[in-house]
Amino acid sequence: MMGIPGNWRLRKQRYQLAGTRCQNCNQIHFPPRQVCPACKNRQLEDFRLSGRGTVYSYTIIYQSTPKFEFFVPYVVALIDLEEGPRITAQLTDVDPDQVEIGMPVEMVLRKISEQGERGLIHYGYKFRPRIR
Repeated sequence: MMGIPGNWRLRKQRYQLAGTRCQNCNQIHFPPRQVCPACKNRQLEDFRLSGRGTVYSYTIIYQSTPKFEFFVPYVVALIDLEEGPRITAQLTDVDPDQVEIGMPVEMVLRKISEQGERGLIHYGYKFRPRIR
């Protein structure tokens, strides 16, 4: 379980979809990289992704670990972001029966988990349907 320092280090990635863009080949990466896997360049700059994309594939989770039981059933999807990266994220604000491949989605911040009744609450990105 990650503590406060780990959450603080990942805040841009989790709350703003902050990735990197290679200054040599312009490839965009998420999560952020220190070396471009396409051209091996080490000159990468911070890049904030738009948070818009489409569902590439998905699955519905009916049984979960205790940490995520209160979300069941929930949808985990592969999202193709407009800028290129494909990421995995939970879908929210949608009935699992309404999810379809190609559905436009947008990033939102939501509660991910918490450590006990009085512990740290973890927030992060999820995706919801976007109006076309």
